[in-house]
Amino acid sequence: MAANQPPPEITKPPPAAAEEEEEEKESSVDKSKVANRSRLIVRLGALLVSHSGLVSGICCIAGLIAILFLPMLAKNTYISENALMPGSANSLLSYQDVSEGNKLITDITRIINDKKRSADLEIPKLLAQYMQSTGAETYHHTLPQPRKSPFNPLHFFLLSTPAALPSNQSSFATSTVGIIRAPAGDGKESIVLVSPYNLEKFRSGYLSESSSLGLAFSIFSLLSRASWLSKDVIWVATDSRFGDYASVSAWLNEYHNPNPNFGPGPDFGRGDDLGEGFKRAGTMACAIVFKVVERESGKGRREKVGEERENVAIYSEGSNGQMPNLDLGFGGGDRVGRFLRALNPDWKFDVSSGEYVEGAATLASSVFAQAVGVPTGPHGAFRDYQIDAVTLELSPKFSLTNENARSAFLLRSGRLIEGTVRSVNNLLEKFHQSFFLYFLTGPNKFISVGVYMIPFALLISPLPILAASLFNFNPTPNPNPNCNPKNPWRWLKPAKFSLLIQTWAVIVSLLPFYISQITDLPPNYSFLIWTLGSLFTLVILYSIFGSLNSTEIEWRLLKAVMIASVSIGLCLMSIINFSTAQIGALFIVPMCLLARPIRAKMDNSLVKLIVSICNLVMVIIGFPLSGFLVREIINGNFGEINLGDLWRNMSSLTSIHHSIQILRILSLKE
Repeated sequence: MAANQPPPEITKPPPAAAEEEEEEKESSVDKSKVANRSRLIVRLGALLVSHSGLVSGICCIAGLIAILFLPMLAKNTYISENALMPGSANSLLSYQDVSEGNKLITDITRIINDKKRSADLEIPKLLAQYMQSTGAETYHHTLPQPRKSPFNPLHFFLLSTPAALPSNQSSFATSTVGIIRAPAGDGKESIVLVSPYNLEKFRSGYLSESSSLGLAFSIFSLLSRASWLSKDVIWVATDSRFGDYASVSAWLNEYHNPNPNFGPGPDFGRGDDLGEGFKRAGTMACAIVFKVVERESGKGRREKVGEERENVAIYSEGSNGQMPNLDLGFGGGDRVGRFLRALNPDWKFDVSSGEYVEGAATLASSVFAQAVGVPTGPHGAFRDYQIDAVTLELSPKFSLTNENARSAFLLRSGRLIEGTVRSVNNLLEKFHQSFFLYFLTGPNKFISVGVYMIPFALLISPLPILAASLFNFNPTPNPNPNCNPKNPWRWLKPAKFSLLIQTWAVIVSLLPFYISQITDLPPNYSFLIWTLGSLFTLVILYSIFGSLNSTEIEWRLLKAVMIASVSIGLCLMSIINFSTAQIGALFIVPMCLLARPIRAKMDNSLVKLIVSICNLVMVIIGFPLSGFLVREIINGNFGEINLGDLWRNMSSLTSIHHSIQILRILSLKE
């Protein structure tokens, strides 16, 4: 009967339980995969740290090679904003408009030659009369003589506005402003044309200043009759006796931050009925600064005889390396190319391997101009208000005293600017399509941010790897009793020492600017005050941070902390001004990799000699005063150096804190 019993039933788990088991298995598999990946990343990191010397050398050399390849990777500029439509319309500027500009040049020359008339008052008044003849709204804006430079080391971090005009100020720079209201627009947007002029050059017989005003009036006269104009046009003729940037910046500040105490400044008389108040137009879409630059003759001649040609220089760098949108630069650069090809059809603009040197020189100039952080022209004042702007310098190949040749030059230059105004007039919104971060290698060649970031990433990538390697270093023979390798907080004392040096270096770097604000102080006394102030601040900081003996700090830990701070600093600087970070990485990364105590014990005498030579070279390159002295010795001017020369070289001390840090490492014992 037992054989006839039915087999026992197999109970199946419920569907919900089966699903839970499958999910648990899948989650366990996923966790194991994640664990394997994390272990792989940890092992890869440990491998890089264990071979930090080799990895650092490869990355540094690869970064330098990548920089050399940048001119070959430049691309042709292109239009991202289709609404610009450059070259879609024929130019309307004619010789009749140019003749009006020549008439203005003649009237200005007559005022300058008349000793009985004050050019300071008569020229702004004359410009206002010419502007009014086109039906434009006109007014004057005055700027007193500034007492200090508009640029300072903390310019990026401080929001400062010019003080109110002193009532007893006798020296004024007067800008004349004319506004054309667009017949086909709603008055919400405007285009700004700026033509700087210097009265001192007027008196010296330079026709380039009056030619700039004549060119601007020719364009302004044409635009006053344009029925297609959809944006207001503002012409600002700025008196640049105190600098091109100062006058434009003061006018822009008044435009965006109204001053209730705005006044007319000097008395121009009642002959120019300008009305009252500061007049404004719409939001600025872009600004074009242009001026005619007369070639120097004799010893200052820039080109050889037989190789002269008209040229146009484009300056686009603003404060802290800010650049205008590439669409605006391309609109100007493409038209400049057509303009120059019309003058010389044999001119070639493609950057090939044979033109590598020219492209590299242009790239170096572009990077340096952005890294300095000071605008290369009045357009920089517009970039402070996020307005795209460029400066054009137009140079004729002949003397401007020849009226016929000058008229032809003004006609070609005016059509160049007219075409740019037409393109911007077509815009429906602000420039935003194209690049804001780029380097230039030619009139119509650029390197985008995605390309030039590669060398920088290769240069700074060894820094965290080397810092981790130094921190995990285990000295076997006679380790420093104050630096127990098993103590995870052993980096605090080196960090405290590094913070002291960095704080002192920042103070030393900023002192020259604030000392220079003291009026009528001789350079020799300024240098002595800077030296004494630096020593005094060092004593104060040592008293605040407490006594720090270098024998209590293991040099590898100090170098690891210093490299970590440099790595963080370069990454932060790349956000503020990438060019400064790029140049800083070129000099500082090799220093960080090679810096080693001079008195460190080494078994190989050849290696010790090489390290000593590298340390000496790093001191010369990294310490600004040493570099200045070496340069003067090479030029044969060492005997003529005085304290005033050293003080004038203090402007290069912005990177001194890294040099001080490295010098401190070199002086430590093993």
